Amino acid sequence: MKKLVAAAIFTALMTGTALADTTLKLVEVITSPERTETLEGIVSKFETANPGTKVEIISLPWSEAFQKFATMVSAGDIPDVMEMPDTWLSLYANNGMLESLEPYLAKWEHTSGLSERTLELGRDVKNTAYMLPYGFYLRAMFYNKKLLEQAGVKEPPKTLEEFADASKKVAALPGKYGYCLRGGPGGLNGWVMFGASMAGSNEFFTKDGTSTFDSPGWVKGLTYVIDLYKNGLAPKDSVNWGFNEIVAGFYSGTCAFLDQDPDALIAIAQRMKPEDFGVMTMPKGPDGKTFPTIGFAGWSMMAKSENKDLSWKLIETLEGPEGNIEWNKKTGALPVHKSAEKDPFYASEQFKGWFDELADKNAVPTKMPTYLEEFAFFKDSLVIKTSQEALLGDITPEDLAKQWADYMTKAQQKFLASK
Repeated sequence: MKKLVAAAIFTALMTGTALADTTLKLVEVITSPERTETLEGIVSKFETANPGTKVEIISLPWSEAFQKFATMVSAGDIPDVMEMPDTWLSLYANNGMLESLEPYLAKWEHTSGLSERTLELGRDVKNTAYMLPYGFYLRAMFYNKKLLEQAGVKEPPKTLEEFADASKKVAALPGKYGYCLRGGPGGLNGWVMFGASMAGSNEFFTKDGTSTFDSPGWVKGLTYVIDLYKNGLAPKDSVNWGFNEIVAGFYSGTCAFLDQDPDALIAIAQRMKPEDFGVMTMPKGPDGKTFPTIGFAGWSMMAKSENKDLSWKLIETLEGPEGNIEWNKKTGALPVHKSAEKDPFYASEQFKGWFDELADKNAVPTKMPTYLEEFAFFKDSLVIKTSQEALLGDITPEDLAKQWADYMTKAQQKFLASK
């Protein structure tokens, strides 16, 4: 009996030691000080609820995240849970690196409370939930009321023609510019919105898989963006700007316009009075339509995680109504739970611009072709390099359009051939 008791005590002690040694790795890739602080707070609640378990948070700056995470993976340094941008989902899911969340969702008490769009987008690859979105990012246009008034612009521009004219008037002010151009990492959304709006369509391909990027309408839209920069309507150094730089450019009063998701509200609301800025629907093209991009991000479990059940518990904490709403109030994304619609926070004036845009039948939310395995490289490498060359005048708008079209045509036709 004594031996049995001793063995039981030994087993219990060993189990406790094992629990104490359990460390989950979590990688975040859409980073900012505010986001990381919020993530740490939610994770601490998970650690409290799971004694002996620690979570190591690895923060990769967005401008370097794609390459750094790929390097981590190739070196075998694979986390348990990672923040998954929509643009990366196909790449990692199709290469068998992500665990299906379907078995967990089937038993989760909050699955039925998720919006239909949440599950639809999470199952973007092989109709399988390789990622559970935590929120949605819809682009709209911020505008600085004081700068527009100083420049003699009586009302926010509703069309691309009015937008260029208003930007020109603001740029005539000393040290001021019209548009906070995102010429560096993450800039594809702006190019796509202006390109599609000028073309009057957000169709990326024809039926046979040929890219529309080099069609006359898209070329005209790409030229429009390049001209904003070349004509001095955007800051000269904006050719390298990423998220943090464009947001700072707006709240500092350097430029009057900023196209961004609700997450930009975090920094802007801290530094600007509510009455000094507004949010409006993206300017419309010649056909009277605009095509604001809508994106999403979420949490994925890596297939090589050795602690899958515990990893799911971490995702549960992050994605449950309490954690999800807390996260999105800080990050600015629109939450994934139906219950969030009743939260007073989302009924506030600061979100009115996005809800007005969603209600506008001529503002068509545009989803990027993230189902293509090659899209992540296109967005985070090829687009940055070639668009900067075009902004600096090293290649023409036509050259830019052709390079994009050639790459995306191959990717789409490969996808169609595999179906």
